[in-house]
Amino acid sequence: MFYTISSIEPVCSNLRGEGQKLVLATGFFDLLHKEHINFLQKAKSAGDVLVVAVESDLRALQAKGDGRPIETQSVRCQHILDLAGKLENWKTGVLVIALPDDFNNFDAYESLMSAIKPNIYAVSEHTTHIKSKTFLVEKYGGSLKVVHTFNPEISTTQIIKQNQV
Repeated sequence: MFYTISSIEPVCSNLRGEGQKLVLATGFFDLLHKEHINFLQKAKSAGDVLVVAVESDLRALQAKGDGRPIETQSVRCQHILDLAGKLENWKTGVLVIALPDDFNNFDAYESLMSAIKPNIYAVSEHTTHIKSKTFLVEKYGGSLKVVHTFNPEISTTQIIKQNQV
């Protein structure tokens, strides 16, 4: 099951009320690969419940260019849920949000932070807009944590290049 920003809010409120430590991770996760999995595992280890927010197809096209995403948002969300079912420490505590097409500005990020109020916003070292993301997560009582070192040799773009004939 995928959530929206508004439908995740009561779920996260209940989890916080139970004393669960919430970790937020966002991204495109196109062609879920080893580096995505490494990042998500590190994010999950930072708390009790990992909330993964997956960017829309339109946002992927805008950010990555023609031909992207390779897989639709619903497929990308499902891959994360499937992964959660396979990894022992993930079998409980992974929620997936399908982000809207207009998730491209400060107000959109604020709506996400306000709904989740994560203890930790887990990012990779190559994440953009660190200052504004730090401001927002701190505004809602959490902190930003760089959990993963970016490896440019493993990316969806590199996978596409290697498989072109």
